[in-house]
Amino acid sequence: MTRKEFIQKAKKVGKTLLHVNKYLVVVAIGVLLVGFLGENSVVGHLRNKSRMNELKAEIKQHQALTKANLEQIYRLQTDMKVVEHVAREQHFMKMDDEDVFVLSDDDPTPQTLTGNETVE
Repeated sequence: MTRKEFIQKAKKVGKTLLHVNKYLVVVAIGVLLVGFLGENSVVGHLRNKSRMNELKAEIKQHQALTKANLEQIYRLQTDMKVVEHVAREQHFMKMDDEDVFVLSDDDPTPQTLTGNETVE
């Protein structure tokens, strides 16, 4: 078989396969276009599903925070000792006859000397 005959037979087989499978080719191209390139593609679906899971986790966090805040509001409305505790701890408020000292575990920032200043 010569090269020319081989090329002719290959073209004939190719035309036959293309003719028989043209519907299969069109369907395959359509599935690829819709499945991977469109707005509702597989990749977009997976991205949306991942984002939805993230948002559900965020909703759970916010619900837990809301529940804790509602409990704190209820305690603040019903118990004056809780109000006093919050005032002292978070707002550094004190009674008239008390002194408040704020202690910190943080290392003090080193102060630099410039000119004729002294650090006390």
